[in-house]
Amino acid sequence: MSMESDLSTLLKTVCPRTFPDVADIGTAPPFIAWQLLGGESLRALDNTALDKRNSYVQVSVYSLTRAESLAKIRAAEEAMCASHAFTCTPMGEPLATYEPDTKLYGAIQRFSIWAAR
Repeated sequence: MSMESDLSTLLKTVCPRTFPDVADIGTAPPFIAWQLLGGESLRALDNTALDKRNSYVQVSVYSLTRAESLAKIRAAEEAMCASHAFTCTPMGEPLATYEPDTKLYGAIQRFSIWAAR
């Protein structure tokens, strides 16, 4: 499996409504959306690709309450850091947000993930 499919499968254990990039319009909260934000591009001294790839991933949780959003992002962090499919390191604490158009509370956190190429 790819890192992306492993991540999606893992996040669905935290919240079944998990989507790459953006949730479908009308998705009932809570839901998770995750995006790739680039990452470290490493090469060996002879410029060949290594057997691992690094990705920066942003995970966003949206819910009807701030408490639920924070609880779900914390559960996502625990699950991702405990994963045997890849190595995950949080890149800081969650950012709390509120979307006035949808009246949803969000929790957003970035991670660095190393996985097989």
